[in-house]
Amino acid sequence: MRKLVVWNLMTLDGYFEGTKPWDLDFHMLAWGDELERYATDLGKEGDLLIFGRKTYEGMAAYWSTATETPAIAAYMNGIAKIAASRTLDKADWNNTRVVGDIAAEVKTLKEEPGKTMFVFGSAEVTDVLLKADLVDEIRICLVPVVLGSGNPHFKPATAQRPLKLIDSTALKTGAVVLRYVPANVA
Repeated sequence: MRKLVVWNLMTLDGYFEGTKPWDLDFHMLAWGDELERYATDLGKEGDLLIFGRKTYEGMAAYWSTATETPAIAAYMNGIAKIAASRTLDKADWNNTRVVGDIAAEVKTLKEEPGKTMFVFGSAEVTDVLLKADLVDEIRICLVPVVLGSGNPHFKPATAQRPLKLIDSTALKTGAVVLRYVPANVA
């Protein structure tokens, strides 16, 4: 059974981007050789990336021409991708297909052979998949900054979702990579 992992960078006060879309300057407070190595290792673990429409459009615009981190750019451009959207007609970024019902698609994909599937960013998609009990692990790089306002990574829920910490790694930048699984699975 394939595993679905949510991965994102998040501020201490819970935001994955600032008040404007793609306001991600705070990521540079965590970035360094350790996080670059971690990101490269994700490429060895996974074979499918899942994005919401907004994240897909931003990632496609950036990675299709990125040159700063060649190994990560090669991974991002080469891997299979899903753009979860009910409004997008087509996806032009390499190896991408559009899916309208992401929960049903992920449920089917989890039964197929393959490597880890990752959701990068995409707070709304993460919310849908959490509510459908399809997330096997949450990995958060907690960035040592209080942003004050922005777009929260986790959306309001009607019930608590207890998690169990399975690993934590402190980085030289002061950021911490946290790995959680649902408490009922641990």
